[in-house]
Amino acid sequence: MKISTRGRYALRTMIDIALNSGAEKNITIKEISERQNISVKYLEQIVSVLSKARLLRSVRGAQGGYRLSRRPEDYTAGEILRLAEGGLAPIECLDGETNICPRKSICTTLKFWEGLNKAIADYVDSVTLADLVQQSKDILGGGEYYI
Repeated sequence: MKISTRGRYALRTMIDIALNSGAEKNITIKEISERQNISVKYLEQIVSVLSKARLLRSVRGAQGGYRLSRRPEDYTAGEILRLAEGGLAPIECLDGETNICPRKSICTTLKFWEGLNKAIADYVDSVTLADLVQQSKDILGGGEYYI
């Protein structure tokens, strides 16, 4: 399984906003674009998805931009990745709530795929945005923030 640039950039965007916004500071797409070296056009698409799902709050006006709608501890990497990617299942038949594959009763590899799916979900759901922010701070020290 590969996470697309959309998923990777969504995580980077959320980390960037968590690190750089404050009580009164909103972060613009242009600022994120410059720090993360991601095109403004692509960021607009990602931020739109994050905002529609209410992971981000949009503020209009001269001091406008984006900020987290919750505390970093209240987001998981899994939530952000699933939103950006549309799902994280390693095979299509595990994408939905119910496996509707006509071969599921005779599939000799289904248990393997279910185990892999569970391992992925357990890991990405155990890592919070706060964990990723702290990891970024540890790696970058006090310098400017780039991923």
